[in-house]
Amino acid sequence: MPFAVYVLGLAVFAQGTSEFMLSGLISDIATDLNVSLAAAGLLTSAFAVGMVIGAPLMALFGRTWPRRRALLLFLSVFVAVHVLGALTPSYGVLLATRFAGAVANAGFWAVALTTASALVPEQLRARATAVVVGGVTVACVVGVPAGAVLGERWGWRSAFWAVALVSVPAVLAVVRSIPAGRPGAEPVPVRTELRALTRPRLRRTLLTMALVQGATFCTFSYLEPLLTRETGLSAGWVPAALALFGVGSFLGVTVAGRFAGLRPTALIASGMAALTLGWSALALTAGSAPVALALILVQGAFAFGTGTALIARVLGLAPGAPTLAGAFCTAAFNLGATLGPWAGGLALDAGCGYRAPAWVSGALMACALIAAGAARRVRVRARMRMRMRGKKSMY
Repeated sequence: MPFAVYVLGLAVFAQGTSEFMLSGLISDIATDLNVSLAAAGLLTSAFAVGMVIGAPLMALFGRTWPRRRALLLFLSVFVAVHVLGALTPSYGVLLATRFAGAVANAGFWAVALTTASALVPEQLRARATAVVVGGVTVACVVGVPAGAVLGERWGWRSAFWAVALVSVPAVLAVVRSIPAGRPGAEPVPVRTELRALTRPRLRRTLLTMALVQGATFCTFSYLEPLLTRETGLSAGWVPAALALFGVGSFLGVTVAGRFAGLRPTALIASGMAALTLGWSALALTAGSAPVALALILVQGAFAFGTGTALIARVLGLAPGAPTLAGAFCTAAFNLGATLGPWAGGLALDAGCGYRAPAWVSGALMACALIAAGAARRVRVRARMRMRMRGKKSMY
């Protein structure tokens, strides 16, 4: 595997740490900037909004840019906004840096996945993609808990400095290892890709993805106050809980990667049902530390395992959109990551208690099950119509 592929994975690790690390820093940010927990939770939503907007736009722009130049531009912007975020005393400025950092992150993803595939032979492309995407799960296991530890000892700003510092070696390595040109075949025309994304089944799958991700981020964004104020754990337990979620996510991605191609429908359906029950169970049993920690591990596995299977389904449904299919996956996931913390914040502001985000997650998963069920009924009816037509043609 070329060294450049691991460089891209390192950069994704830093960016994934930035995306998820606020779950362990919410209370400190709210106190330091004198805002509510719900307002601090919107920092996660701002990142998600930037990913939603930036994913398709940067994917389109990145189609024609030289890869090394595009990667360096996105990484440099990402580092700069984290330095600014670590320095600013203003909540508004911090909110803007989260949005800008997410747009840069989305652009980097759009180019990095294409670059990784182009740097290896066809038989190694899946492995190269896994190395890049694996940076996110490593971020959940190592980066996010480490950010929580830094925040506890030296304040939340130290976590922003750490993300910027980890990104610097990736910038230098991109300069040395990524080819300056743009190898590979000419991209598929934009109109062709957009037409491939208009299929009703694909749209319903993207909606399901958004709801699943919304449920995940709704509770994940407010995990720290749930554990410290409802479960009764000390702040020192928060990094461990985040690491448990990361371990679960790694296990979920690993299992889904092996079995999603064999029985994708069963994997997605069982994962969504388990997530619905799991978030509701967490809301009911949050007062018990052992049960809450066990559920965090399990929910991380089901959330990322189901999400991986849904990504595979979208890519399988849109072979004519090799660039924008992945971008729309990113947009759908982060649309959910925008609405989830917002919905959880509304429940908190309404005085529903610190378990409220977990209840909202359960409700979002129920909506996802309804959406997936409607999509399945449409597929079954379409198959029945095709069979009836086939029988009629025989006569």
